[in-house]
Amino acid sequence: MGSDEAEEPAPEAAKFSDVQQMAFFVVNFHMSKQEFDGLTELEKHFILKEWENKIIFESTMIRNAVLNAELNVNRKKNSRFIELHKKRQQKADANYNQDARQAIEENEAREGKRWIERIYQANGLRRPKTKEERREIDGR
Repeated sequence: MGSDEAEEPAPEAAKFSDVQQMAFFVVNFHMSKQEFDGLTELEKHFILKEWENKIIFESTMIRNAVLNAELNVNRKKNSRFIELHKKRQQKADANYNQDARQAIEENEAREGKRWIERIYQANGLRRPKTKEERREIDGR
């Protein structure tokens, strides 16, 4: 009873939907009618999906910022400030570290560890004593 009638939308509704979609692209992406007509349906769907992802991301960031601000306003006296974004250390380049280590070991094999003492001297500092040196001083 009427299941066949509701299958396809009326031509006016489809035309209105196309005009509405074009208006969305023109207003939000500053596209001309020619640029919009040049897009395939698949491209339109991908653009709309990325737009949706962007809106979700932005609203989530605003929510997180508001919650973080509220937590910071209501934090206990002398407690630490809560950062909105935690700083993450970048991953080390394993090849660079391996090459640098190898170069340092080769240099130490040739010249010894005198370079460490020169760095301390250049900065006007005394080199910390090793465990063995501390044992000799303490007489153990």
